[in-house]
Amino acid sequence: MNPLELSAVSKVFAGQTVLHELTLAFPEGRVTAIVGASGCGKSTLLKMCNGLLRPDGGVVSAFGGPLDYARITDVRRRMGYAVQGTGLFPHMTAAHNIAIGGQVAGWSQQQIESRRLELLELMHLDHALLSRYPHELSGGQQQRVGLARAMLLRPQVLLLDEPFAAIDPITRFGIHQQLQELLAAEPITVLLVTHDMREAMLLAQQIVVLEKGQVRVNEATKMLQEQYADLEPEVLLQSLMREAIE
Repeated sequence: MNPLELSAVSKVFAGQTVLHELTLAFPEGRVTAIVGASGCGKSTLLKMCNGLLRPDGGVVSAFGGPLDYARITDVRRRMGYAVQGTGLFPHMTAAHNIAIGGQVAGWSQQQIESRRLELLELMHLDHALLSRYPHELSGGQQQRVGLARAMLLRPQVLLLDEPFAAIDPITRFGIHQQLQELLAAEPITVLLVTHDMREAMLLAQQIVVLEKGQVRVNEATKMLQEQYADLEPEVLLQSLMREAIE
């Protein structure tokens, strides 16, 4: 069973079609990167998956059945969600930001603390940072706190909406390594929205290229690496989009 599927999904904003009859299945336990230029529909697709947006046509299915928008909170508790800029609550400490999902879900303080300690180790976060507020953390620290928060409830699916875009290249390299360690320790299905083809090929096993709300490419990363071994990632992305149009 694929934990997430889109069947002929369309979305229209102000008369403009952002997604056009998209059909995609996201395999269990794999990282799928959704790549494309700004405005191609990447973030809209991601928000469809956890019910933040509803399709104007087609069906979004999660965990074996169509999304039940009347009980969407139950589905969202099975999905982690991290965005560019972290989305941390500025009035809460790092400790509280990480714990908030557990508190809403009714976890005991002991359960929250145990899980938080696991995530601090996996994300290489110092315990001393827990008492700090987001503005007292570096960009990289904020992003790791955001990932820890997204993973607190042990989700089956992790949705990442350009979470590393605002981080400098050196810090991003370190967080990429920590994310890979995290997913090795706790394998789950991941959808990674990015405009960075290099990042996509490093982290994902499957690459989906969107353009103007349509799927242009849906291939295994390994196949693309073998077929286009002589091309740099960004050149590869341009080449794939040209081939798809032609």
